[in-house]
Amino acid sequence: MEEPGFRVLLREAGDRKMDAVRAVRTVTGLSLWNSKLLLDSTPVVVTGPNWLEVADEAARLLEDAGARAAVLCDWCDRTIARGAEAMDPAPCKGPWPAEACRASCPPASP
Repeated sequence: MEEPGFRVLLREAGDRKMDAVRAVRTVTGLSLWNSKLLLDSTPVVVTGPNWLEVADEAARLLEDAGARAAVLCDWCDRTIARGAEAMDPAPCKGPWPAEACRASCPPASP
């Protein structure tokens, strides 16, 4: 079964706007000017579908810079909890089995 993609939603710029602009630039590869424009248009999705670990790292970089970010599942469009706990116990609304949805189930332990 194919794994879903995960996007990063930038919710707020936060108080440290210059740090957040630099973090957006790091995550997206955009110029400083375009990163500022993107930051000014919150809430906005700043990454395309990617692996959960990549999206989680991008959200962590943005949050470390003072911005508020969330990771969204492409299957069900719900927010993914950062860490090992399930965010939403409701079944996935996508066409895939609920046990495969990372928003409903914590990731498997290595």
